[in-house]
Amino acid sequence: MILFGALINGVAVVLGGSIGLLLNKGLSKRISEAIMNGLALCVLYIGFSGAMAGENIIITIGSMVIGVIIGEGLDLDKKVNQLGLLMETKFRPKEDTVSISKGFITASLLVCVGAMSIVGALQSGLTGNHETLLAKSLIDAIAALVLASSLGVGVLLAGGLVLIYEGTIALLASMLAPLLTDTVINEMTCVGSLLIIGLALNMLKITDLKIMNYAPAAFIPIIFGLFY
Repeated sequence: MILFGALINGVAVVLGGSIGLLLNKGLSKRISEAIMNGLALCVLYIGFSGAMAGENIIITIGSMVIGVIIGEGLDLDKKVNQLGLLMETKFRPKEDTVSISKGFITASLLVCVGAMSIVGALQSGLTGNHETLLAKSLIDAIAALVLASSLGVGVLLAGGLVLIYEGTIALLASMLAPLLTDTVINEMTCVGSLLIIGLALNMLKITDLKIMNYAPAAFIPIIFGLFY
């Protein structure tokens, strides 16, 4: 049952997003924007809270720099956009004016990048304790509901990605156990939470960061852990 928590999280995103689609016609643009801005502030709070877990600023800076170099080199943001556009081409109704790509990317970043995804998946893989991912599932269901009401069906596709993402971490956790000290997990949490802050700023339309190109940074503390 290592994948139980990840599976529930994926299902929660799909269910929450489905309810959001039903509310799509019932929410005015003004209300939708207000809800999205409120959600962005909550995401900003989550990001700042998690960023405080960091213990070594050098590791944080080093992880961010190395991670960005890797992400920009691979141009992960472009690849994820291409995936979203592929889904959009195949499944978007002609009369639909909402971008599936935007919904998929925004929801994927929100539910995949961050402290609870990493720590929760590690707990599932190492101890079989799914409490963190179950709590995250409730949060993600509400977030998916709000996002889908304004960004459309692309949000539901993030349910599959979060299952793959958290499931992979959980399955690999036992092999990586010797490297995943409390310090490493704290640094991964810190860097991942900084990405969440970046996402919140994008949601508030303050910045236009290619957050997917920063995503590898969340895993670089594992390398530093070999020497720390």
